[in-house]
Amino acid sequence: MTLLITVFAAVFATYHWYIRKDDTLNIGMLCFMFWGASIMWFVDAVFEYAELGAEYFTPAAGDMLNDAFLGLSVVAFALVIWIAALLIKDPRGVVAKTLHKQTHR
Repeated sequence: MTLLITVFAAVFATYHWYIRKDDTLNIGMLCFMFWGASIMWFVDAVFEYAELGAEYFTPAAGDMLNDAFLGLSVVAFALVIWIAALLIKDPRGVVAKTLHKQTHR
């Protein structure tokens, strides 16, 4: 489940990065984080398959639920890092305008 969730997030982010002409929102960084997580989970799946064999394809329901929560946590954490980077970079100047407006009241 972790691999599927991160691959779907990576494909979705890559699609949006590809159709967007400019990268002011730094979607490329989000793509790298999701694809990196996908590669990590793929390597984990390969080693787990090597260890378990055919049992790998029949996980318990509890294991699948835990893997789904872990995959969603990884995606949420990557989105938090991306949003923090956007707030720091402030490519459209929204944060600067808001702070400037609040200091001149």
